[in-house]
Amino acid sequence: MSNRAVLLTNLGSPDKPDAPSVRRYLDQFLMDPYVIQLPWILRRMIVSLFVLPSRPKSSAEAYQSVWTPDGSPLVVLSERLLKAVQAKTDVPVAMAMRYGNPSIESEMLKLAKTDGVDEILLMPLYPHFADSTFKTSVEEAKRVIDKHNLDIKLTVFPPFYQRDDYIAALVASTAPWINAENNFEHVLFSYHGLPESHLVKADPTGVHCLKSTDCCQQPSAAHASCYRHQVLRTTECFVQQAGLRPDQYSIAFQSRLGKAKWLEPSTVDTLEKLARDGVRNLLVMCPAFVTDCLETLEEIAIQGSEIFQQAGGESLTLIPCLNAHEEWVQVVSAWCER
Repeated sequence: MSNRAVLLTNLGSPDKPDAPSVRRYLDQFLMDPYVIQLPWILRRMIVSLFVLPSRPKSSAEAYQSVWTPDGSPLVVLSERLLKAVQAKTDVPVAMAMRYGNPSIESEMLKLAKTDGVDEILLMPLYPHFADSTFKTSVEEAKRVIDKHNLDIKLTVFPPFYQRDDYIAALVASTAPWINAENNFEHVLFSYHGLPESHLVKADPTGVHCLKSTDCCQQPSAAHASCYRHQVLRTTECFVQQAGLRPDQYSIAFQSRLGKAKWLEPSTVDTLEKLARDGVRNLLVMCPAFVTDCLETLEEIAIQGSEIFQQAGGESLTLIPCLNAHEEWVQVVSAWCER
C-alpha cells in the first residue's frame, strides 16, 4: 500500500499589490499556453505589447482594494483551509499555487522528501474542468516530476462539480443568505468565463461542444472536459438541494479578457438587465471559485455593485466562497484520506 501525500492547488496571486509584482504574476499567468492558446510568438507579442505596459498598474490598484494585513486574500484564505484540513488528517497535506508562491514545484519537492511518501494526490481546487485551471495544474505537476526525475506516483483528483458532498457543503455555506426564512429577491450564479474556443479544443469528440443550443443537455463524452456543461450541472444540483425556483436565479460568466468570443451571457450585462427588470437586492455567488479572490472581492463585490446600482439596483451582496467553512473542511479532509 502506498504512503500518500496530498497537494492542494489554487490559481495564485502576486506577492505584493504593486505594479512590479503584478507584472511578474501576469507574465507567468498569461504566457501559459493553456491560458492564451496561441503559438508562443503570438502569445509573447500580445502579453508584452498589449498587456504588460499598462495592465499591471490598474490590476495593482484592484489588488490594493482587497489586500489584507496578512497578504493576498486568496493565499491567506487558502492557508486557513490548509491548516484546518491538516488538523483533521494524518496524511501530509500541502498547498501550492499554479502561479506565484508557494509554487507547485517547491511544494512537490518538499512532499517528495517526506519520509515514506511514494505517491502524491494532486487535488486542484477547481470544481470544473478547464485547460486554463485544472489541466495546467496537472501538466505542471507532471513537468516537475520529469524535471527532477522524482520516483513518485502522481494521482489526480478529478473535477468535483457534481459530487454530493461538494454540493452539500456549497448549500450549507450559502444557507445564511439562501434559505426559506430569508426573503431574498434573486441569486446570480456568476462563473468565471472562458473563450468558446477553449471548449471546442477540449472536446474529445470534436463534434459536440457548441454545435447546438442544447449541447450541454445532450449526453456526450465531451461533458467530462466541458466547462460549460459542468457549471450548468453544478447550478442544477445546487438549486435542487437548496430548493430554488427557476425564477429565483440566473447564470452568467465574468472576467472577460481580449476580443475573442467568450461564454455568454456576461455578468456585466446580466447585472444591468436584472436591475432594469426590477431586482433591487441581489445575491451573487461564484461557485467556480472555492476561495475568495480578486475576481470575487473586487470584480463582483466592488465593480459589480457599482454596475448594478448604476443600472437601478439598490444593493448587491456577495456570498462568500467556501473558503474554510466547516463543512468544506470536512469534505476536503475526507478526500485526502480516500
